Amino acid sequence: MSFGPNPWQQAHWDWRAAGNFVCGGAGAGLLVFAAFGGAGGSARAALLLLGLALVGAGLTCVWLEIGRPLRALHVFFNPRTSWMSREAVTAALLFPAGVAGAAGLAPAAWATGLLALAFLWCQARILRAARGIPAWRQPGIVPLIVATGLAEGCGLYLMLRPLHGHGEQVLMAVFAGLLAARWANWVSYRRRLASSAARPALAALDQAGDRLQRIGTYLPFALIAPVGIGLADGAVGLALTVAAGAAAAWPGAVLKHTLITRAGFNQGFALTAMPVRGARL
Repeated sequence: MSFGPNPWQQAHWDWRAAGNFVCGGAGAGLLVFAAFGGAGGSARAALLLLGLALVGAGLTCVWLEIGRPLRALHVFFNPRTSWMSREAVTAALLFPAGVAGAAGLAPAAWATGLLALAFLWCQARILRAARGIPAWRQPGIVPLIVATGLAEGCGLYLMLRPLHGHGEQVLMAVFAGLLAARWANWVSYRRRLASSAARPALAALDQAGDRLQRIGTYLPFALIAPVGIGLADGAVGLALTVAAGAAAAWPGAVLKHTLITRAGFNQGFALTAMPVRGARL
């Protein structure tokens, strides 16, 4: 690592920070669909608890990254200006609401879905606030992270279709719309990033983006098309739905991991004029 006018890769956020965006984003997306996807009874309770477990796993990764873990409560001290503080406050409300929803309180389950959306929004704004890293500060990162989390959550919801039994055409249409929205946001984000990010960052993102295109978009579309138009039902339809959900979720996680760990290049020092002894600037 060298400091100077050339970009260098940040070393403060590693796989543990990426784990918060990977697990937390997918968990928040699953909570949204657990709350509003139509599942009920013990199936909804299991989905809510699984979503909370994923969010908790992501927050645990962040806690492991802190140099002084006992000071983790300091994150709550600055919600006026810090998106990390807002994420923490949202999480503090999310967990009791999710547990109450899993216990059978319908209003608490709906509140969990809304809080999960807020949690996902806070995660996206955390990256947007990192002004020194072009791949994170690009405005398109916000809709990309939100769309990715929702697409992953819907994918996980479909993967767990044997648990809750929901897979009607409306849900398939929502799933297809989220895949399309994620891909459109990725294309827009990548195009705007081309002139500002370092070449190694762009190369890493292009590799992850290729997976997102082929495995995370084209393949799920192909798998759910027969189910959506009624050509596949029963065991075949169930298998196709589960496979489509898995295909949508995995490349999204890879993209977020790449974004944090391999594409996190600083912009380098920008000097508009070189100081020269004895010369006026």
